[in-house]
Amino acid sequence: MVMAVSFERYGRLYYLDPGPHRPRVGDKVLVPTDDGPEVAECVWAPQFVTEEIGGLPLCDGIAGTADLDRDEQNRQRRADARVIAKKLIRQHDLPMKVVGIDFVDRRADVDQLVIVYFSAPHRVDFRELVRDLARGLRARIELRQVGARDEARLQGGIGPCGRDLCCATFLKDFEPVSVRMAKDQDLPLNPLKISGACGRLMCCLKYEHPLYQEYNAKAPAVGTAVETPAGDGVVVGHNVPSDTVVVRLAASGRRCACSRADVCSPRQQYEASSTTTPDAVPVELPTPAVRAPEPEPAVVEPVAVVAEEPAVVEPVAETAEERRQRKPRRRRRLNHEEGEPEQ
Repeated sequence: MVMAVSFERYGRLYYLDPGPHRPRVGDKVLVPTDDGPEVAECVWAPQFVTEEIGGLPLCDGIAGTADLDRDEQNRQRRADARVIAKKLIRQHDLPMKVVGIDFVDRRADVDQLVIVYFSAPHRVDFRELVRDLARGLRARIELRQVGARDEARLQGGIGPCGRDLCCATFLKDFEPVSVRMAKDQDLPLNPLKISGACGRLMCCLKYEHPLYQEYNAKAPAVGTAVETPAGDGVVVGHNVPSDTVVVRLAASGRRCACSRADVCSPRQQYEASSTTTPDAVPVELPTPAVRAPEPEPAVVEPVAVVAEEPAVVEPVAETAEERRQRKPRRRRRLNHEEGEPEQ
């Protein structure tokens, strides 16, 4: 069985093995982490799945009253730490932006630990800021600089598509995205059109790029003359999601959308060579370039014909003479065999 939990409202989902526990949607459960068990909300009740999934962390059970009180105190401490950190950053006049605060109180090596995630355009000397934060929060301080994509993941938001950011919901690893992917997908090379909330190229450009690569490798290029069921024409555009090709017909000049399989040469060659019988083997017709030239009458040699005349005529004459002489002999031989006297 598998269940899903989230540490924040509409936050990232984490999958657990419920074990013997059966929490319902909205219940608070304990999730094992590197810093100890933390309280999370069950957003997907335990369900049986068709495939066996191994390696999931085991749920530590339903959160009690003490766990809920501790979680509420930590939330208040994180909010206070954010206010103090922003105030000290303004006092030190540092080009930093606080992205997130994490409060840890169950680690074995430290009593209380405050982790401050910040973003900055370049490296920042924050040694004095750390001392002031440790004095104000009375805890051990760690400052971690994150990139633009990690900043969007921690803060969350809505993307240009109207959905929650991929990095804040299901995307775990950031894959490299290049402008070449936007060119292959015929997207406008406008930074405002192909950039996400983080200011970098949208991660969703990576999702459909293999589909566009496969389509461009097999479909005819723009400007290619093709044959369609509606007539001959020229390719003027592509429509990858519908797997069609936009063709301008030569006869009427109008545009029509044809399936990629109807204009590709491999299918046309197959249909041209096939017959009505499904199992018929295609026959390759000789082309005029391969056809051998016909022999001319002057090539025939009369000498070869004259040399063969004695061999053909002499046996015929000898056979006629022998046939007249051998008839009485054969007749006498037959009569002799039958017992009649020879004449």
